[in-house]
Amino acid sequence: MTTRIVVVLLCILQRSVFAQDWTLAGELEARRSQHGLPALGAAVIVEGEIVAVEAVGVRAAGREEAVTRDDLWHLGSCTKAMTATLCGVLVEDGLLRWDSTVAEVFADQIDAIHEGWRVVTLAQLLRHRSGLAEDRRPDSLHARMWTLTGPMIDRRRRVVELAFAGEPDVPPGSAMHYSNAGYVIAGAMCERVTGKAWEDLMRERVFRPLGMDSAGFGPPGRAGTIDQPRAHRRTRDAWAPVEPGPRADNPGVLGPAGTVHASLGDWAKFVRLHMAGARGDAGLLLKPETFAAMHEDADGQTYAMGWGTPDRSWAEGRALSHAGSNTMWYCVVWAAPAKGFAVLIATNCGAEPAPKACDEVAGAVIRAWQRGEFAGGAE
Repeated sequence: MTTRIVVVLLCILQRSVFAQDWTLAGELEARRSQHGLPALGAAVIVEGEIVAVEAVGVRAAGREEAVTRDDLWHLGSCTKAMTATLCGVLVEDGLLRWDSTVAEVFADQIDAIHEGWRVVTLAQLLRHRSGLAEDRRPDSLHARMWTLTGPMIDRRRRVVELAFAGEPDVPPGSAMHYSNAGYVIAGAMCERVTGKAWEDLMRERVFRPLGMDSAGFGPPGRAGTIDQPRAHRRTRDAWAPVEPGPRADNPGVLGPAGTVHASLGDWAKFVRLHMAGARGDAGLLLKPETFAAMHEDADGQTYAMGWGTPDRSWAEGRALSHAGSNTMWYCVVWAAPAKGFAVLIATNCGAEPAPKACDEVAGAVIRAWQRGEFAGGAE
């Protein structure tokens, strides 16, 4: 037997053994251990069904309480697709249009809004093309959000005035600038036309219809008891758990841009909705044409409304993707609507190597799906 034949046979045997031994839980534990993360979880959707949910590790570094499949994870900017979905609901209700402008919706605040901003539309806010850009200087809009008080509706109305007080640095509609503030203002539009807080609207119009009973806002769990995974900050070479509280997340006013938490299974229900909507399935939360508007890369920037829209060969075309982090958590989703497949990964820390670990799990799960590892149904 030639050396080449021996090598080929060994490779085939190795792949065969790997395929037999591979499990989602095993993959998660391998990556968690390799990168020293407190916990790591994932959910997998195949042929439109949630076929696997797994979580490994501990809720808080230095503690023994293990994470469970039903635990809650902070989703960061993966909230943005949820806010865009709420906007779609209100568009179908006739309360908003994708081309509703700041001047129309906030007519009673018009004197506080520079005329250069008044043409900004809801669609531009959701596609990051409003002209607003992120700014984390000490005197920035983000920093001033921490000082706002009162009901959330009033705080977000104040954000509208703060964000739009001066002349735009970038003409609205001219370029993409990723902006959390833009999503806060989109949420404020929803509040203005309904008279209800964004949080209440999300519960009533998105979470409840989808059966996302675990979904909520801000850091999950209660201080003083390790009842849910903790956020973690990186301190030198160790992860430091962060107790739930005001500083365990971004300011609450930022909600529409990134404060939702949920179980992996409930997050998967939301992702599954958009996968079905992308295929034009009827009888869902929104009409096919509304999903089409939300998923369209209308500006050629590989970003639609709350979703990245890159082409991937394994997805046989357009994928829907987004990552989320408040710097103390990290998550990412990759969905292939044309194939009915998606993988969602989350961890309770945000700094490197958390993103790297999640990306590695995503790649491993995609390869396992291509090998048919999930063909047998739920694990």
